[in-house]
Amino acid sequence: MNEGVEWAMHSCVNLNWIPDEAVTAKRLAAFYDLPTAYLNKQLQALTRAGILSSTSGPKGGFQLARPIERISLLDIVVAIDGPDEAFRCTEILRSGPNGDPKQDYVKTCVISQAMRQAELGYRRELAGRTIADIVAEVERTYPNAAESTRTWFANLKS
Repeated sequence: MNEGVEWAMHSCVNLNWIPDEAVTAKRLAAFYDLPTAYLNKQLQALTRAGILSSTSGPKGGFQLARPIERISLLDIVVAIDGPDEAFRCTEILRSGPNGDPKQDYVKTCVISQAMRQAELGYRRELAGRTIADIVAEVERTYPNAAESTRTWFANLKS
């Protein structure tokens, strides 16, 4: 999984705590000392997916485009990494000594089936968790997180 997924999820949590302000990629990147250009690519991917909205200009930046209850972790993974499955069966059994060139090994290979089942479980788990769930857990575990984040961003205006 691309590290941009982690960065995007953290950015969504932080943007939730700054609801009335567009935040630049530079400011979001500075919060975690990330490379601005690379984070900006992730934020643009979230914008294309309808998770964020972006505004250009001096008061521009990024904001959440929909309520956090409607942003699943899977939405973010797909926006950053794309919709393809993590495991790609290349049907190497076809080339083995017992291979059948007519067989569909993607569907019949035990390894392919196990990996597809694991992928389905992984995607179900991500689809069932939202940024709202993450925000609630962070706020329960770290009660000062929201306020300290707002304060940090308020003090860094560039």
